[in-house]
Amino acid sequence: MRSLSHALVLYITSHSLRYFAGFFTVIVAIFALSLPSAYVVEEPGPTQDVLGSLSNTPVIDMSGSRVKENHDTGKLLLITVNVSGVPGYEVSTFYSLISWMDPHKSLLPREAIVPVGQSADEYEKESTNEMNDSQSLAQNVALQYASKHLGIKKEDVKVRLHIEDIGGPSAGMMYTLGILDKLTPEQETGGKTIAGTGTIEKSQKIGAIGGIRLKMIAAKRDGATWFLAPYDNCNEVVGHVPQGLRVVSVKTLDDAYKALKAIGSGRGANKLPSCNVK
Repeated sequence: MRSLSHALVLYITSHSLRYFAGFFTVIVAIFALSLPSAYVVEEPGPTQDVLGSLSNTPVIDMSGSRVKENHDTGKLLLITVNVSGVPGYEVSTFYSLISWMDPHKSLLPREAIVPVGQSADEYEKESTNEMNDSQSLAQNVALQYASKHLGIKKEDVKVRLHIEDIGGPSAGMMYTLGILDKLTPEQETGGKTIAGTGTIEKSQKIGAIGGIRLKMIAAKRDGATWFLAPYDNCNEVVGHVPQGLRVVSVKTLDDAYKALKAIGSGRGANKLPSCNVK
């Protein structure tokens, strides 16, 4: 024991303070990098075909005498973004730093995503409420549009949406388009894989969403060749469209539905409006 203590003393006295300052700086840096980050990390999330099934249950389940049999062979993909660093899903400063260097991830101050002091339960409740409101609004708007523009009586049509673990309102437009597709006997997609994002409002306006660059990456990754984007997101779209993905700018549900039919039929698809810097 005495020889070990003697060796330790010799080691300390044989090195300068600068040497130990560097050592302790490394220790402090490692500790700091392990602390919870003040940033939120976003990255491309999974997609879901609203014309398909989830856990053997149709995502959009419809019933009523006015509902037509529709077996659209194409896909309408709603897009998600995985978010880390929100309440209940904290990440380390080291993870945030690594993510900052990844071109397929986005780093944002937490205050830009959630209010200061919001708890994990409050965050989950808010996301769930936004999702439920979006689904309810999509059903109402779709049935109103079908009644006015497609001549489909809505009185006895019942719609049930089965979506799990997708929070927020950004899938509103794709829910609505999926319902319209299932209400008609034709295959609006024409067998193509079409992705999109955007909120839906009572006025049938398509609203802007967050993370659209990441959502385009997810759409291309999962086989989409067309992407419907809110007009108000166009400044974020220009210059960031993945190769092989064609983006169509839409302002209203009518724009989106007509674009869907044009893409599916191939008639007029090349004349659809793309995004330009405003």
